[in-house]
Amino acid sequence: MKAVGITDTTLRDAHQSLWATRMRTEDMLPVLGDLDEAGFHSLEVWGGATFDVCLRFLGEDPWERLRLIKRYVRKTPLQMLLRGQSLVGYQHYPDDIVREFVTLSVKNGIDIIRIFDALNDVRNMDVPIEAAKEAGAHVQAAIAYTVSPVHTVSHYLETARALVAQGADSLCIKDMAGLLTPYKAYELVSLLKRELGVMVQLHSHYIGGMAVGAYLKAAEAGVDVIDTASVPLAFGASQPPVETVVRALQDSEYATGLDLAYLFKIAEYFEQLRKKRGFDRGLTRISDMRVFEHQVPGGMISNLISQLEEQKAMERIHEVLTEIPRVREELGYPPLVTPTSQIVGTQAVLNVLSGERYKLVPGEVKAYVRGLYGRPPAPVAREIQKKIIGDESPMTARPADSLAPGLEKARRDLGGLAGSPEDVLSYALFPQVARKFFGERSQRGKAGLPETRVQGAAAKEDAKLNLVEIKELIRILDETAITELNLESEGVRISIKKGGAGAASASAPLSPAVSQGSGPAAEMGSAGEPMPVLASAAGKYAQAQARPENYTYVKAPMVGTFYRAPAPDAPSFVEVGQRVKAGQAVCIIEAMKLMNEIEAEVEGKIVQVLAENGQPVEFGQELFAIEE
Repeated sequence: MKAVGITDTTLRDAHQSLWATRMRTEDMLPVLGDLDEAGFHSLEVWGGATFDVCLRFLGEDPWERLRLIKRYVRKTPLQMLLRGQSLVGYQHYPDDIVREFVTLSVKNGIDIIRIFDALNDVRNMDVPIEAAKEAGAHVQAAIAYTVSPVHTVSHYLETARALVAQGADSLCIKDMAGLLTPYKAYELVSLLKRELGVMVQLHSHYIGGMAVGAYLKAAEAGVDVIDTASVPLAFGASQPPVETVVRALQDSEYATGLDLAYLFKIAEYFEQLRKKRGFDRGLTRISDMRVFEHQVPGGMISNLISQLEEQKAMERIHEVLTEIPRVREELGYPPLVTPTSQIVGTQAVLNVLSGERYKLVPGEVKAYVRGLYGRPPAPVAREIQKKIIGDESPMTARPADSLAPGLEKARRDLGGLAGSPEDVLSYALFPQVARKFFGERSQRGKAGLPETRVQGAAAKEDAKLNLVEIKELIRILDETAITELNLESEGVRISIKKGGAGAASASAPLSPAVSQGSGPAAEMGSAGEPMPVLASAAGKYAQAQARPENYTYVKAPMVGTFYRAPAPDAPSFVEVGQRVKAGQAVCIIEAMKLMNEIEAEVEGKIVQVLAENGQPVEFGQELFAIEE
C-alpha cells in the first residue's frame, strides 16, 4: 500500500464550518509558505462560500485572494470546491457563465476542481467537468454522501460510474454531515477501488465523531487521499485534525510522511489567529451527536445557529432540528449540502417561526420543487408539491437547458463598473452584492484607502441619510401637522422644520439649505453631501404616522437584507405609483443564504417605500405601503 495523501482544508472548508468563512486574506498570507512546505497533497483554498463571503462581508475580491495565494504557494496544487452548475452560488447558471467561470478559475491559479451536485444529478456536472478538462485542471468528481431509503450502495456506485464515464480524473466521497461510519467507509471505498480503479479521496466532517474512524478504515480499504484541517480549526463541524490523523497512521503502512513538528508550527499560527480574531474552537454538542437523526452538515450547523440568533429564536433550535428531516423527506430526500441544505434548512426555519408549515416558501424552494435544481432522489410528496406550485408540472430536462446565455447580458448590465472579466463573473453570480462591492471599491480607490478599511468605510456610508430620504421626510412634514423633526446620529444633529429655512447644527460648516418651495427644508453637509443621520429614519418615522384605512403594509417576514428588486436578476426596482397584483413579488429579503421573494398580499398601488435598498431589516418591519 502507498502512503495516504492529505488535503488541507484550513483555508476553505475548516473556517467555513467553524468561523462562518470569516478568515481574511491578510490572515492567510503569513502562513502560506509553511503550508506549501508541509508536503500536503493539495490545499483547498477557494470555492464554496469563500467567494460569496469575500464580496458580501469582507469587502475583498475573491479573485485577487486566489491570485495572491497562488503567488506564495508554488509547490502544492491549489484546490477548489465547485457546486456543479451552481458554481459558487445558490442557483443554476447558464452554460456560458459556467464555462467562463471554470476557465478563469484555472487561469487565476486553481489546479484541482472538486465538482459535485447537491442531488447527485450527474447531468448538472456535464458542463463543469467538460470545461475543467478543457482548461487543463484535474477534475475530481464528488458524490454527496447521505443516508436515506433511496441512497444505497448501488446508488453511489451507479453515480460513480457515470462520473468516470464523463471524464473524472478522480472521485471524492463527500461526507458533508459526518454520516459515514467506519465500516460503511471501508465497504464503499473498497467497492469504488475494485469496480472503477480510479483515485478515491474521502472528505468527512468530525461533527458526529465518526470521521477519524472512517479515515482509518478507508485507509485499509485503499483510499488515496483524505481531508483534514489544522487542529485550531478542526473538530466540531469541521474536519478531523491533521495532527491526530497523521499520528494515528504513523506506524502503519499507510503513514502520510508529514512532519508532526512542522504541522504543530502551522497550528501555533492558527491558534494565535483564532485568539486574535475571537473565534471559537470546534465543539461537539448534543445536537451534533444527533446528526444521524437531523443530518445537518458541518457548514450548515454553524450557519443555522447564527441564522436563528439573527432571527432572535435560538431557543427554537431543537424544533428546527426536528423539522429538518420532516421537510427533507417531503422534498424527496435531497442530500443536505449547499444549496439543498439551505433550501431544506430555511424552509424548516420558516415552518417553525411562522407557526404554519409552508406558509412562507422562499423562491429557491419553489424552484427546487419545479425541478430547476435537477431531479430529486425521490419524488416530492404530492400534497407538498401542490401546496408550493399548484398544478404546475415540474421540469424533467437538465435545468440549464432552459437558461438563456447570460455572460453578455452581465457585461451590458455592469457597464463601466466592470474592471475585468472576473468582475463580470462576480456580477453574473451575485448581482446585488457585486454591484455594491464595486461601488465601495471605487470609493476606496478615489479616497486612496487600503482594501482592509472597507468595513469602516461601508459602515460610515450606511450611516448617511441620502437626499432621497431627506426629501421623503420633507414630504411627510408637508402632509402632516408636524412642524419640526430632529434626528441625531454619532453626535451630529439635523433639524427639519416646516415654514421656512431649516436649521441644523454640526461641527462642520454647512452648505445652503435644500428647500422645497416655501415648505420644510433640511441642511446639508459641505459639497452637498447629506449630514450623517440614521439611515432608516425616513422609514421609521413614516411608520409612526397615522395610517389610511385603505393602506396595506408589506412587512419583512424575517431578519435579513432588503433589496427593492422584485427578483435577483430584475433590471429595475418596484417604484412608488406602480400597480401590483396580489401574489406579485415586490422585493427580496436575503436571509439564510437565500434570496427570498416577498409578495404583495393585495392588489393596489405602491404609495410608500419604507426601507432602504441593500440595508438590514428586522422581522415585522414595514417595507412598502400599498393603497388598495
